Amino acid sequence: MPNHVHIIIKLYENENGLNKIISNGKRFLAYELTKRLKASCKTDLLERLSAACTEKEKAKGQKHKVFELSFDAKPIFSTAFLHQKIDYIHHNPVMGKWSLCSDFTIYPHSSAAFYHLSKPHEYVAIADYRDFWTDINQIKPVSLF
Repeated sequence: MPNHVHIIIKLYENENGLNKIISNGKRFLAYELTKRLKASCKTDLLERLSAACTEKEKAKGQKHKVFELSFDAKPIFSTAFLHQKIDYIHHNPVMGKWSLCSDFTIYPHSSAAFYHLSKPHEYVAIADYRDFWTDINQIKPVSLF
């Protein structure tokens, strides 16, 4: 999506907490995005991201504000809710104001073609949730919106 991402993360008991995982993900994505913006000479956008930093953040060494601080997580406790969230995620690019493509299975940043057409993703190895969703009491997937 142009300004947000939807992901489903499966957490095990011995893993870092969700906040730590999201924080690290945002940090490393921000480094990569700013590196690519510099390489493509997108100085106007880099200046906007820099201007979004507060004085306190700049004093701590932060150069760009790429992501919002918060995220919306919903725990998944049933396969029905999981399917509802996956369906929403897959159809989001063709709904409402987005209209990013005419067919949800051709949106390039989605797992829809994998699940609906059995096509592997060109760039990402997708872990099929159906292989893991065996005992709902043993896993804690979380949907991020």
